[in-house]
Amino acid sequence: MTQVISNSESHRRTRLDHAAETAEDYVEAVADILDRRETCRVTDLAQRFAVSHVTVHRIVERLKNEGLISAEPYKPMTLTPKGRHLAAECRKRHEIVYRFLLALGVDEQTAAIDAEGIEHHVSPTTLQRFAAFVGHSDANEAGGET
Repeated sequence: MTQVISNSESHRRTRLDHAAETAEDYVEAVADILDRRETCRVTDLAQRFAVSHVTVHRIVERLKNEGLISAEPYKPMTLTPKGRHLAAECRKRHEIVYRFLLALGVDEQTAAIDAEGIEHHVSPTTLQRFAAFVGHSDANEAGGET
């Protein structure tokens, strides 16, 4: 039997997912940039997301307040331990969704684009099922906290 969830509960969850999406994207981007080079600056993020420096600065300030990024004016930013953990969880979630889409027969480019959006909205329960479906080694952990 299918469990019905109220529209308000569904919309509330979507709003919460949207609120976390920007933080997750930025933390993951900082981690990716730091993996490729020694430093990550506001200009790197502005180029990556095709947004203004002002937009990046506002988001970086928010991430600093949330304890995800360490940043000083005119210096490169780094991830805090909390930020590194979030970035790792985001990468794992992205990889599971991406592999699931490929297993369904979606082409690589479309799967990469779609996974970027889906990863922020998939529930832990559904993510566990995706992981088990694609034989991801962390299937039992995939639904953990993110």
